[in-house]
This record gives sequence, structure tokens and C-alpha cells, in this order.
Amino acid sequence: MKHISVNAFREVLEAEKNNDSIDFINVCEPAEYREQHIEGVRSVPLGTVGEYAEEFNSKKTVYIHCKSGNRGRQAIERLQKLGVTAELINVEGGLLAWNREGHPTNTPVSTGLPLMRQVFIAAGLLTVVGYVAGIYIHPTWHLLAAAVGAGLIFSGISGRCTMAYMLSKMPWNK
Repeated sequence: MKHISVNAFREVLEAEKNNDSIDFINVCEPAEYREQHIEGVRSVPLGTVGEYAEEFNSKKTVYIHCKSGNRGRQAIERLQKLGVTAELINVEGGLLAWNREGHPTNTPVSTGLPLMRQVFIAAGLLTVVGYVAGIYIHPTWHLLAAAVGAGLIFSGISGRCTMAYMLSKMPWNK
């Protein structure tokens, strides 16, 4: 799998932004893309990349990024399995690395809470409810707190957050 640094990606993006044989995609969820994205990079959520396989086959190169690089890697693996012939390049470190380097983003003014803050609030609330209900109602409620904790561990290991995915589908995040 080919990788590119965010600094090199910025140079390519500037030089090739009008080149129709090259595509620049962000595979984050739509709510994450609206929160912050790199100008000139379009949104193609990870769950939909397969729908674009034919389109990507008409390209010479497709640069793929996400928040950290993990979903970009997953997108490339999916597209390779689908037989995409374009050169697929993952942007190392994704938007987090881009921000660390101080590169500009097109961050629209948002009145809503960022998706990850919503995840933190929901996880904390569910954990407290499970704990308190386990004490005052029935001990099996502690399983709710344990399930949230297990979900957070899974998210940390895999880079996939089911709660973020579910929250991104809520009407206030559309």
C-alpha cells in the first residue's frame, strides 16, 4: 500500500487540483466531513467507497484520507479487492497530521456539537445510567456500563466507533 505524508499531499493537491485524472477523497462520515475538511477533497464515506469503484477506475491516481489514516487504509483494501486499477495512495496520519502541520482546512461554522463530543457525552451518560441503575434498580444494569466500556476498547483497538457511526445517522447530524 502506498502512503504519502501530509506535506507532500498538500503539494500534490495544490499542483493537481484541476487534473481530472486525479481524485482526492475523504472517507470520514458526512458529519465529520462537515465539521472539518481539506478544501479540494470531496466526501466519499468509507461505507460507500465500493459504489465509486468504476469511477475510480477511470482515474490515474486516487488520494485517500480520513481523520487518522486508519479508514483510508481500509478504503484502499476494499477498493483493491474490488479490482480498482487506479493508483491508491493513503495520506499518512490523515486530518490529525494535517492539523498538526498547521495546514488550512475549510471548517464551516457549526452550531452543533462535533461528533466525537457527542460520542463522549453518550458513552459517559450510558455508563453512569448503567452504574446507578445497577445500584438502585437491579445489578444487571451494570452490564450497560460494561458494554459501553467494551465498545470503547473495541473502538480504540480497531479505529472503528460504532457509537460514532450510529450518532452520525441521527437527524441532527444530517
